[in-house]
Amino acid sequence: MSTPPTDDEMRKIASLISHERLATFVAIAGTDRDAIELHRLAMALNGSLSPVLGVIEVALRNATCERLRATFGVPDWLTNPPPPFAWHGEERNAIRRATGQAQRAVYTKKSSADKKALDAIAFPGGVPAGLSHEARSKARQRAIQPTFGQVIAQLTLYFWKRLLSADYDATLWQRSLKRMFPDKSLSRGVVAAQLEVLYQARNRIAHHEPIYGARLAKILQAIEFVAQRFESNHPDPNGILAQMLASYMPGLQHDAQVLEALIARFRVPLT
Repeated sequence: MSTPPTDDEMRKIASLISHERLATFVAIAGTDRDAIELHRLAMALNGSLSPVLGVIEVALRNATCERLRATFGVPDWLTNPPPPFAWHGEERNAIRRATGQAQRAVYTKKSSADKKALDAIAFPGGVPAGLSHEARSKARQRAIQPTFGQVIAQLTLYFWKRLLSADYDATLWQRSLKRMFPDKSLSRGVVAAQLEVLYQARNRIAHHEPIYGARLAKILQAIEFVAQRFESNHPDPNGILAQMLASYMPGLQHDAQVLEALIARFRVPLT
């Protein structure tokens, strides 16, 4: 068992975490030492939240893809949706960026010989003299045709939750996506609000921001909502998504309880 850090070591740890980041927990606990312990527990909780949010994102993404493929009736509905449907500018730009990212990802995995072979497509008239390495690489990447799955993998949760926004109520929700949440008592807005909570949680985790108190309670409620309502006509604790999350939830609930219990011990009102 390691010995507790000395006061000098605690000051160093606090500076590495940053006093600004610790300030919230210092306000709760009163000392840097206790604040650092709260921070440690908060990071552990984020680690437990991450796979839960990841499973939800993957399930939502794949279910959305399947629904829209069936609705549009074409395999390339993402990049060439049949009219009169058209993506809004934000989603159109996201798809363009995802395509570029997929092209780069494919390119980086190619051998030098395979990269050079792309010149025949990128420069049918020959490689221009004096062309920089960067410009040549970008042209080669644009010559790559990524698969549907490779582009899909580059789209973020922000994109998928945007498809449940008011912008797509008539064209996507009413027409197709409401079947992912078939409970007739649920409106698009209610589902979208829960996904927004999960999206914000994912962002906080990505930036190593602590999650506790009312925000944590709201996130846990959103997880339960989506897990029990996804592809179910009523709240179902044994629904398909709930089953997918079952192995992760005990650890998440434990870490949440440990963090909240320690915060409660300090008896400082949370804002």
